Amino acid sequence: MLPLLISVIPFGLILGAAAADKGLSPPETILMSGLVFAGSAQFVAAGLWHHPIPILVIVASTALINSRHLLMGAALESHMRLFRPAQAYLALFFLADEIWATALRRAAEGPLTPAYYFGLAIPFYLSWLFWTTLGAFVGGVIAHPERYGFDFAFAAVFLVILFGLWKHQRRLLPIAVSAAVSLLVWKLVPGVWYIFAGGLAGTATAALMVRPTAALMVRPEA
Repeated sequence: MLPLLISVIPFGLILGAAAADKGLSPPETILMSGLVFAGSAQFVAAGLWHHPIPILVIVASTALINSRHLLMGAALESHMRLFRPAQAYLALFFLADEIWATALRRAAEGPLTPAYYFGLAIPFYLSWLFWTTLGAFVGGVIAHPERYGFDFAFAAVFLVILFGLWKHQRRLLPIAVSAAVSLLVWKLVPGVWYIFAGGLAGTATAALMVRPTAALMVRPEA
């Protein structure tokens, strides 16, 4: 739990500072973090923010970058048998990448309970609010986060999530295909389409790998 809370610090500070640089007040930044709670989407929105506000561009970009939650939610749904419907819907609000990865690891070892999930998600949520708020107040103090190496936190957290979910060799191919497609689309297509393309390519690869195995398990009728 503690590593997750620590991992939020650079993200929150950088986002708060970026929002302040774009002219958002601390209360507006707090409201955005509290209602949206989606770091990558908030970074995209803050990067596109200017006057007049490009509403359609921001909505389309954040919707695309958050399309990965469709796959994440589908992967988690089968492990939420102990959740009541209201609890399951509330859990989806807290479906950050780190929460999702930790919940899946828990589900692989035993039942995923609402107490475990919300005991993980709520402190993470409150920590995100605190550090984005602090970042909004300090503002220009960290105007160039690359000087402090904060930008590396994005890659570091991603790698921790990736290797935490990679349990055996069979998952290597979908990961490799997803990474290759993402890099190719990032290079050739403007915007954040690489996130959607990479997720779709990895999912399709995993599905193609499962079908032959599933077909072998079906016994012909006598």
